[in-house]
Amino acid sequence: MQAADVTQEKDPWATVEWLSNKELVGAKELLMVRATIDAGRSHPFHTHPTREEIIYVVSGQAEQWVEDEYRILKAGEMALIPQGAVHGTYNPFDEDVTFLAILSPLSADEPNIVDVSTEAPWNTIRQTQNRPETQ
Repeated sequence: MQAADVTQEKDPWATVEWLSNKELVGAKELLMVRATIDAGRSHPFHTHPTREEIIYVVSGQAEQWVEDEYRILKAGEMALIPQGAVHGTYNPFDEDVTFLAILSPLSADEPNIVDVSTEAPWNTIRQTQNRPETQ
């Protein structure tokens, strides 16, 4: 995969660059995207019922939630999201965050993603947690 081969698309939550899937590189088990979330935006709480995921921060920082716990991840840090775990990536900072999202298995049953951001407790958990200043 070279830079010219990367497929880019704009999702509602991020700019996504596909780096590994069956069509691009013939991957059998791994999906990988490079995602950039603009400052002040997020990929709100969701789950991948049939896949596990690694999120590895390349630049910037993210408020990364896995279930009801979160950490501020900086460049070079990562989170493992178990299959079916609710998680969300938030960027309350002044700069964009870019990360790699690696998911497996590639050939998983549907649904691949389920948005739970409007359901309790996920629709209020960020406001009810005693979060430190993010700046």
